[in-house]
Amino acid sequence: MAVSLKKGQKVDLTKTNPGLTKVLVGLGWSTNKYDGGSDFDLDAAAFLTGENGKVTSDADFIFYNNAEHTSKSVKHMGDNKTGAGDGDDEQILVDLSLVPATVQKISFTVTINEAEERRQNFGQVSDSYIRVMSGDGTTELIKFDLGEDFSIETAVVVGELYRNGAEWKFTALGSGFEGGLGALCTNFGVNI
Repeated sequence: MAVSLKKGQKVDLTKTNPGLTKVLVGLGWSTNKYDGGSDFDLDAAAFLTGENGKVTSDADFIFYNNAEHTSKSVKHMGDNKTGAGDGDDEQILVDLSLVPATVQKISFTVTINEAEERRQNFGQVSDSYIRVMSGDGTTELIKFDLGEDFSIETAVVVGELYRNGAEWKFTALGSGFEGGLGALCTNFGVNI
């Protein structure tokens, strides 16, 4: 049975699931009735960071245009440009056994593409969540519903996987940013 988290909660991932080496991180959302009539193109991404919370190179930023980390540890599974339909809108596959030792955290984010041009923000997004499943996608281990805490933000750090000794844990974050992808890249040390 999946653990349902609230903002700020942490949970053991590998300690409570012995033998778990691969996880599928699914992100989903809907747009509400005040969406302004334009399509919402939300984009999931992952930032692989060291102890200082920064990437060691721009290659540590995984998204639809840089879909797989050089270590093969993190892979973006494809860009959904509308968010239509039920279930996960975008997914990121993580092989924990291949994550380089220099990587301490993998932060999962969602941004609104062309948010400023389309006058969109996360106040117009509902039913957003992140969930962590077994690598084959058959068993949901963790789920965090973001709720309706955002109004003007155009980017959100949804959650993160992080090392705790030899184990991996997950934290539900839900931290909003103004400034979209540019603000996130600056926060994580990616050159834009």
